[in-house]
Amino acid sequence: MVDEAGRDAASGGTSGGPSADASSDGQPSDGSGSHDAPPDAVPPSSYALVVLGAVSYLLLMANWFALAAFLEPIGRQLGLSDTQAGALVGAVPLTYVPLSLLSGLALDRIGARRGIALAVGIFGVAQLLRSATTGFPGMLATTVVFAVGATGITFGLPKLVASVFPSRLLGTMSTVYILGSYAGTAAAYSVGRAVLGPALGGWRPTFRALAGAALAFLVVWVPVAAWHARRHGTPYGDDAESDFALGSLRADVARVFSHRVMRLLVVVGTVYLLLGHSLQGWLPTLAGARGATPARAAAVATLFVVGQAAGTVIVPPLSDRLGRRREAVVVCGAAALVGVAGLAVGRTVLAASVAAVVVGTGVGGVSPLVRAIPTEIEDIGPGLTATAVSLVFAVGELGGFFGPFLVGGLRDLTGSFVPGLAVLAVGALAMVAAGLRLPEI
Repeated sequence: MVDEAGRDAASGGTSGGPSADASSDGQPSDGSGSHDAPPDAVPPSSYALVVLGAVSYLLLMANWFALAAFLEPIGRQLGLSDTQAGALVGAVPLTYVPLSLLSGLALDRIGARRGIALAVGIFGVAQLLRSATTGFPGMLATTVVFAVGATGITFGLPKLVASVFPSRLLGTMSTVYILGSYAGTAAAYSVGRAVLGPALGGWRPTFRALAGAALAFLVVWVPVAAWHARRHGTPYGDDAESDFALGSLRADVARVFSHRVMRLLVVVGTVYLLLGHSLQGWLPTLAGARGATPARAAAVATLFVVGQAAGTVIVPPLSDRLGRRREAVVVCGAAALVGVAGLAVGRTVLAASVAAVVVGTGVGGVSPLVRAIPTEIEDIGPGLTATAVSLVFAVGELGGFFGPFLVGGLRDLTGSFVPGLAVLAVGALAMVAAGLRLPEI
């Protein structure tokens, strides 16, 4: 397993202090041996490590959404009912609710580099097992195991960035791995379903190929991460206590739960997941109700993803440059509110397309921020980043699960998407309100 160097015991500092690889003047080494480097100089290998981390996220999402991409043939072969198929699609986000906090606590102790290696191994093996299942119970069980590995990537990457980058680069570097996740989601459909499925002969060999790609990634990640750990350690924040004593775990949870800023971030994260899951699932149907052909309806959903990517690329780096986290969250919430309102009042496919881009920009812009801001909070910092981000997702995935349910349920009751969109608009307004109450970090 990858060696996490740079602990406090080795450096003699406290959490957030110099790593074991610090130079003799107490500054983190940039790998060159020069004492003239600025205090927050970042070695090029740290950028390479985060790019590799983005690849791990790409592989996770490609394997994750392969199930949704092949849901029709899987359901046919396994004899699944619509309820069972829906349960499989929702199993991973729902598993995040009870599992997130435990995963975050573990990652803060074993370190991001080891945690990511373990996570890739778990979801890769789970995907192999999914390719061999013959019924609903087996597919559900292996999907839950898959979710265990998924949490390690979701919370391990913010931990990695917090450990090897200074605060001035947190938003920008978070953007890097978030873009990897978008690429993976797209790859599940454009490569997995459209290319690998026909070429390999179905969903089972495609699942095996995707799992093989994930496990092969470890051949690169493990030695590179081990080398980086020995060379550079964790110069911008060490891990929490190494032991898993109940008292230590309880203290970390209490510290994160009791922090006012974290409670506000939980609101922001819940709305982010509420909007993302609801619109990703219902936009094609909504566009179809506005008169779009299936192809144009799919294009509207794609424009939502394009908006997310644009927001992810623009907002966090700009927030880094200006040093404005609060304003960035408020602007993203306002964009989401305007976009959802546009979806509610617009009556044409063009209006839905424009609104999808606007709301996507807000959702995409806030996505890296909910992962980066905890690192900058006093009393949280890099040492508890994984635990803090896991809290956001533990509560937030309830929004991710119930959002699509409410949109669909209210449409069944009223025959219209407007009541469900009104719920999403209230959520966006709550994000704005929570953002306004955030202190400037």
